[in-house]
Amino acid sequence: MGRLFGTDGARGVANTELTCELAMQIGRAAALVLSENNGGRRPVVMIGKDTRASGAMLEGALIAGLCSVGADAVLLGVVPTPAVACMVTAHHADAGIMISASHNPCEYNGIKIFASTGYKLPDAMEAKIEAIVLDNAEEIPAPTGGEIGRVTVKEDTVEEYIEHVASTIDVRLDGLRIALDCANGSASATAEKLFTRLGADFDIFCSDPDGVNINENCGSTHIGNLQKIVREGGYDAGFAFDGDADRCLAVDDKGDLVDGDYILALTAEDMKERGTLRGNAVVGTILTNMGFHKFCRDREMSFVAAKVGDRYVLEEMLKNGYNLGGEQSGHVIFLDYCTTGDGQLTAVQICGLLSRSGKKFSEFTDLVKPYPQTMINIKVTPEGKKSWKSCEPLDKAIKAAESELGDTGRIIVRESGTEPLIRVMTEGENEQQILRIADELADMVREHLS
Repeated sequence: MGRLFGTDGARGVANTELTCELAMQIGRAAALVLSENNGGRRPVVMIGKDTRASGAMLEGALIAGLCSVGADAVLLGVVPTPAVACMVTAHHADAGIMISASHNPCEYNGIKIFASTGYKLPDAMEAKIEAIVLDNAEEIPAPTGGEIGRVTVKEDTVEEYIEHVASTIDVRLDGLRIALDCANGSASATAEKLFTRLGADFDIFCSDPDGVNINENCGSTHIGNLQKIVREGGYDAGFAFDGDADRCLAVDDKGDLVDGDYILALTAEDMKERGTLRGNAVVGTILTNMGFHKFCRDREMSFVAAKVGDRYVLEEMLKNGYNLGGEQSGHVIFLDYCTTGDGQLTAVQICGLLSRSGKKFSEFTDLVKPYPQTMINIKVTPEGKKSWKSCEPLDKAIKAAESELGDTGRIIVRESGTEPLIRVMTEGENEQQILRIADELADMVREHLS
């Protein structure tokens, strides 16, 4: 796995890369760092998980690690990632841990830690935990007797989370016909109750998790299934979540994809009209489509580009006091309501907008005129992922392609923060040109780094 924490926690193939031993060590190190951070008081850590078969195994290891250093563990069960963040702040816990590999296949799992603020753990604390685990940077105590941590179960987490999300809109959803794809993941535990609470007419798909079918040909990474369902079923909208339900992609009433850029556009315009868009600005990433940049200019909004990763979007939002940001992949942060991306909150905000306006979803989706854009993910060796920036043939090819595009487009090559991949993104006015360039650069990556 290399160093422990990537852009979204520690992640790897469960039981070979992300082992029980490693999970227990992370739990021990986290308990020590949290205890030191709060003046030696016994830390309280809330733990949630998605539906993967390995979740219970890693949960047990984390519990053992936390309790062995004197921290108390509060088990939330199967819940969305944002529910963990929500519970931590609502109940003044010292930290929260989500066991999930998000949109990745079932064999992967991950450990994501939230601070007491509900935000992802600060880099300095993350680095300290990593140093204790990997470098034995600090001796870990082993309390005995009554100083060992305790384990409790919080039974009402789903109900409390649903009540919070439902409270973020002031209209009911009666009359809206919605299709929901739960990716056989965390949303399977919450979506039905949430949309029932709001009065929507809905059908749920891929909400029968068996431990291995999470994200399998469903959810936000396989949006084509939902597009077909919406198109053939005459729905007003469709929403697809990922495994831990912290992201959402939408489908309009015509069956067309509404990605994160479109979602940001329609919610930003709505918030500006209602006077709730703080700073008159939206935070995206370097991958945000150039068409969204134009949308912001045309409406005299500011656009701020962060590095790829919702944690970096959030950093920009907090730094400048903005309350809306997100990624094309569907991580959208409504900071007035949640400290992290929340797929179901995003769906509820869109549905509330549709209900208030009385318009069809498709009437909003011409807000952004996207430039042609393509992304190719190439699997590489661990050594290739580390060394790609110093690969001279690839560097020359990128520079030549940038020269060819000039001011009509752009190229972004980067490594994945969570998988052994190099991602090649090209964007520009000429679709055939950017597709050809992406293919050529992908072939170069395969030749030298795979």
